[in-house]
Amino acid sequence: MTSTTGTLDAQATLTAMDRCDRCGAQAYIRAELASGGALLFCNHHGREVESTLRPQAAAWVDESARIS
Repeated sequence: MTSTTGTLDAQATLTAMDRCDRCGAQAYIRAELASGGALLFCNHHGREVESTLRPQAAAWVDESARIS
């Protein structure tokens, strides 16, 4: 999935083109906001904000299991 505005497909897989909004590393976590839009995070930053952001997110897509 590429980072765009508009409707997000919750089934789309994050790719190497998707980058963390905090540091620019490859994103493995996507927080889809109830207000619209999404935030992308690497595993490190996703875990850092998860306890605060996840309860507020409409969807939390975690593909960190792909990290080998």
